[in-house]
Amino acid sequence: MLNNEDFIENEGEPAVILLEDDLGNEREFEFLDVVEYEGDEYLILLPLEEGDLGDECMILRIESLDDQTESYVGIDDEALLEAVFAVFKERYKDEFDFDE
Repeated sequence: MLNNEDFIENEGEPAVILLEDDLGNEREFEFLDVVEYEGDEYLILLPLEEGDLGDECMILRIESLDDQTESYVGIDDEALLEAVFAVFKERYKDEFDFDE
């Protein structure tokens, strides 16, 4: 499980989210979007550090812990990942060049 430690937003620059994993390692990601799929919300992120995931997006399910706190959970279901990413691709088909 990843917890949102900080969200950095500078006008004119991509929004960056800083996440910490269970081992305490911090990673920066560019926030791309939140996608709703079958009643759940999913965070779409792009790693900013080389070697994390290459050019691949990270998709995490958003779980609300209370009114002010969210937790982000990794997804193991490939079919679910593909379905959520398909929604994202359709939404941004005119803005991004998606490799098939």
